[in-house]
Parts: sequence; C-alpha cells; structure tokens
Amino acid sequence: MMRENASGWSMLRRRWALPLACLLLSCTAAAGEVRIAVVSLADDPRYDSRQLEKRYPGHPEGRPLDGARVAVAESRFALDALGVTLVLEPVEVRGADEVAAAVSGLVGRKVKYFVLDLPAPAVVQAAKAARPADALLFNVSAEDDSLRGAACAPNLLHTLPSLRMRADALMQYLAARKWRKALLLVGPRPADREQQAAFLQSAKRFGVSWSAQRPFKLSNDPRERDLSNLNLLTTGVDYDAVVVADSDGEFARALPYATQLPRPVAGASGLTAQAWHWAWERNGGPQLNRRFSKAAGRPMAGFDWAGWAAVKAVAATVAAYPKAGFATQRDALVSGEVVVDGFKGPRLSFRPWDGQLRQPLLLSHPDGVVATAPVEGFLHPKNNLDTLGADAPETACRMTR
Repeated sequence: MMRENASGWSMLRRRWALPLACLLLSCTAAAGEVRIAVVSLADDPRYDSRQLEKRYPGHPEGRPLDGARVAVAESRFALDALGVTLVLEPVEVRGADEVAAAVSGLVGRKVKYFVLDLPAPAVVQAAKAARPADALLFNVSAEDDSLRGAACAPNLLHTLPSLRMRADALMQYLAARKWRKALLLVGPRPADREQQAAFLQSAKRFGVSWSAQRPFKLSNDPRERDLSNLNLLTTGVDYDAVVVADSDGEFARALPYATQLPRPVAGASGLTAQAWHWAWERNGGPQLNRRFSKAAGRPMAGFDWAGWAAVKAVAATVAAYPKAGFATQRDALVSGEVVVDGFKGPRLSFRPWDGQLRQPLLLSHPDGVVATAPVEGFLHPKNNLDTLGADAPETACRMTR
C-alpha cells in the first residue's frame, strides 16, 4: 500500500513539475520549435584556409556558425522549461546570386529567424527577399556602415560592430590618452577607403587631428617601392600615434615597432577595437571562452561572438514572449525593448534607428585587452553606448519599421 502511495506521489510530482517551473518563470504553455537558418556562402573568400591561418586582428578565425551553436547549447536549459527548442538550419549557397532565392524558400517553409554570414551585397539581397512581417535577419559578418545607413532595412539587425563603431572606440582612446595628433596610412582597396572615411568622421567627432594622410601599397613594381617603405611613410611629420586603414591586414602587421618615430600604432594592427577577444577576463568572459574553445577547437573571435549574440537575442525574445507570436517578438527586439547579456558588462539592445546592437568594444592588442569603449568620460544624454557609431540625429538610415 505504501509502495502504491509513493508511486502515486511520484506521478503527482512529475505532473506538476513543468507547470510549477512555468509559474516560477512567468511562462505559459509550450511554444514548440523555433527554427533559425544560418545562411552562408560556400566559397566565401573571407574564410579561405590560407587567409584564416594568418589570423590578422579583426578578421574571422572561423565561421560564426560555431558561435551560434554554442548559444543554442547555452539557451537550452532555460527554454526547455518553456517547452521551446531552438533549431539551427545551416544553409550554404554556391554564390551570392542564389541568396535571395534561398531566403525566399526558407521563408516559404515558415522560417522566421535568419543569421546571415554574408558579405554586404548579399546581405542586402537577403533583406529584400523577406518582408518584415515574414522574417527577422541578423547580420553577423559584414561591418559595412552602408548596411546601417543608406542600405538599411526594417527587417535587418546587426550584431557585429560597424566600421564607425570601431573607429569611434579607437578615437575615444586616443583622445583620452591625449594622443590628439595622428598620422593616417591608407591602403589602395575600396575597403581601405571605407575604413579611412570612418576614421575621418570619428576623428572629427572626438577632436583628433591628422598630421598627414599618406597612401601605402604592397607591390613588386620597383616604381612603387616608396609606397611600402615604412621609414619614408612615417617620416617628415610629427605625430602622437599612427593609424592604419588596411582591410587586408598584411601591411599593417609589419607596422608596430617599425615607425620612424617611437609611437603607438592603432587601427588594423597594434591597438584594435574588437567585438570579442580571447583574453577578456570580466563579466563571464573566461567561461564563455572556455565553452567556445571546447566546442569549436579554437579561440573565440569577434565574428564568432556576433553569431553567438544573434542566437542569444532570439532566445531572449522567445523567453520573454513565448506565446506572443513572431510579430510581437520581432517588435520587441527591433524596438530595443528586449535586452541581451553579451558578457561584456551592460545589457545590450538594438538601436531602433538603424538596427545595430549597442555594445562595448574591447580595445586590445594580440595578447590582451587594454580597455573598453565607451572610454570613461565620453557621455551621451541617453545611453553612453550610443557614443559608438552613428547616433539617431546623424544616421543615414531612412526606414519605417
């Protein structure tokens, strides 16, 4: 008899376990599967094995899909209590011209959330292929300011910091250290000129002036030898720091300790502004680094963090609104109502005016983190994180969500 009573009590406990957990977590009935498509290019040159081996600062060290997988694993316990399961669906397309069709097909299969590991032009095509009412897309690997500006879209959010955010972080640090006179070296690529434009905007914003702006070029042509001569490029003017705009990274790597004057180097090498760094030791950073390293077999970098943060954002809004439906979840994210713990200190939210995730940046060199930005003393009337990147009054984004 006692055995039967014990068995009955055990069944009763199991019957009430989930409802009690839901009561404690302010949840309701099970919400089922939440599918997240991770869309990438099969032959993306950014992930060429020879490029990854060079490990230039700010460049990817692997696919952001690894970070997304870690975020799914981290979110499993909390979402299980709600009856929700996050399901990643990796999708590789052969070329950028196939992105729109792939996204449209996934939307037709009722996929609502997308993580885009794509270059900027392909991100634009993906955003055009899905109406805001049908899907929400997260850009995790294109830092182009245009995606947060003239090419923005109401269904597109960004977890990777923009070029302007990274430039603002560096210029804040230079200004705080009173290194207010800098030499700017600029490479020949269009992406180098985009970096240059970001540095010029940021320098004007934070009171850093330029001693000179000089072009460099790595070339085997003897007529262009002077354009790669570090002594010539860094002589003839006075400066407190050298800032280098080099999207490739090869020239910048040789610059620290090779300037004519003994000055710090920042930008594409030396001091850099990153979304994440393997040496970040605060706010749960070591634990996240260990989890990622165990899962992916390599250190976590900025692109990985961006993929991780995108999935964490989906998990946060699903946990906050498990039964509300996609429209409510989407609106909560794009309005900045839902916040994300990015393991970098403050809670993070998306800017309503351009879809960029507000976040601190880690000012670092290859072996450690020097400081975080916003740098102490740089204030904003509403949110100090908005001192990094285009603020609402200056945004070039013109969209209606």
